[in-house]
Amino acid sequence: MAKTSQTLPVLTSTLLIFSFTVLFSTTLGLKNQEKLSHLHFYFHDIVSGPNPAAVWIAQTPISKKSPTLFGSIAMFDDPLTVGPTRSSKLVGRAQGLYGSASQSEDALLMAMNFVFYEGNYNGSSLSVLGRNSVLEAVREMPVIGGSGVFRLARGYVQAKTVTFNATSGDALVEYDVFVFHY
Repeated sequence: MAKTSQTLPVLTSTLLIFSFTVLFSTTLGLKNQEKLSHLHFYFHDIVSGPNPAAVWIAQTPISKKSPTLFGSIAMFDDPLTVGPTRSSKLVGRAQGLYGSASQSEDALLMAMNFVFYEGNYNGSSLSVLGRNSVLEAVREMPVIGGSGVFRLARGYVQAKTVTFNATSGDALVEYDVFVFHY
């Protein structure tokens, strides 16, 4: 008799979890099978010229004296392209902000959305929030969510600087995105 009374709560809990999962998945319009996608594109961070895609929006009194520009914040709306040239096919935009978050090294706090305009991902976005140590060969930042096709996404991005112009501040960064989504 004791075994039956112990089994009943476990069975009831299992049914409730199953019912909640089915209800949750159905309500959110999720398919049961999670997918892994690998995306590859180029991020053109253009801060120079008459139409920059990134602009500095805040600085502290010590920012200009700091070797890392500590405390400076930029807002960006950078093109994402298939290839490394600006004339490559536009697949989306990186929109967000980055700020110099370290007093001792070139490291940015990045909060950005990758907004896609092409193919199966048209109208969908991925959200990235993390530390970008820009002098490292490969940097990794977490994907913390998404919308559209990428609803409930999780994963990571790897960023590799292809070119950086120290005079203009313009940069070309290659991104590989590995993301689980429904």
